[in-house]
Amino acid sequence: MRYTAFGRRTGLRVSEFALGTSNFGTGTGSSPDAARLLWGRRGDGAARAEARKVFDRFAEAGGNFVDTADSAQFGEAERLVGEFVAADRDHFVLSTKYTNSASTRPGVSDTGNSRKNMIRSVEDSLRRLGTDYIDLYWAHFPDELTPTEEILTGLDHLVRSGKILHAGLSNFPAWRVSRAVTMAELRGWAPLIGVQTEHNLVNRTAERELLPMADALGLGAALWSPLGGGLLTGKYRRTEAGWVSDENRRHPRNDTDRIAGIVTAVLAVAEEYGVPPTRIALAWLRARAARACTAYVPIIGPRSEAQLADCLAALDVTLTGEQLARLDAASAVEAGSPHEITALVRESLLGGDADRVVLPVTPVS
Repeated sequence: MRYTAFGRRTGLRVSEFALGTSNFGTGTGSSPDAARLLWGRRGDGAARAEARKVFDRFAEAGGNFVDTADSAQFGEAERLVGEFVAADRDHFVLSTKYTNSASTRPGVSDTGNSRKNMIRSVEDSLRRLGTDYIDLYWAHFPDELTPTEEILTGLDHLVRSGKILHAGLSNFPAWRVSRAVTMAELRGWAPLIGVQTEHNLVNRTAERELLPMADALGLGAALWSPLGGGLLTGKYRRTEAGWVSDENRRHPRNDTDRIAGIVTAVLAVAEEYGVPPTRIALAWLRARAARACTAYVPIIGPRSEAQLADCLAALDVTLTGEQLARLDAASAVEAGSPHEITALVRESLLGGDADRVVLPVTPVS
């Protein structure tokens, strides 16, 4: 596995795949009602023995970037990760999040992005992880209440106290991230170094704002759900009832012609290459990462050692330009406003030379 700096704003070295550990643990002891709060899970993760195999196989392959969250399996994922990294803690880049709480009965004071919840959450995560510092700490989701300034000053305090080394925003809109990056720069607070967002062949909407912003500002991008909630494995086809109606699936999608076309295209390329479709979906992400101006790191989240082996085998798959073009065409999303109108204006102003004009992303200094 190769390594990269996580964006242009830090020298933090991470593996080209991150290991997502939301499937570590079974959420035992939680009530059915509480389990629904955690992505609809009802103890469907990997037990300790299998989680250990997944972690060891990832580490043996050269992986050092491990991503988790306080809410994953109600804190059990953090406890298992802490146990697994203990023998060589400093080798691994530990990434965890706060916002949702590890409690099976979260309340008003232990959820959200407030400084109060942030301080409580980081202490709990440090205890579960069995470490005295976290490499990368994320606000998991915006709570639509806490001011950006409060989040930034709280993260700055944690960096200065040595409890976290770096900070980022997960699932925040691009306008909030870019404003936060600028505020931190102007006020001398600890910088934000990354964003975390969904990005895969069935959901490329991050390409409208979030990923161009990450490229321009030099933020690392951790990309969750690289397999589209399982759709890109080929297990869930239009002809199989249950994907749309099963409320327990993590990321249900509408059974649209577009998604059916994307899955069909992935399966066709997989057949040409003679590999499972999982590897094609991940190889497409790696190809996009190679063209980015910053670090794009897919977060793979296998539940078993066999699933991890399939994901790691994608490192040996190189798609042709024609195959990439087919996948791009099948999965393309509308640019939306204002991108569509600005493209028309650009074409109008440049005329026949529009396709020959290259507009590189300029790093913001």
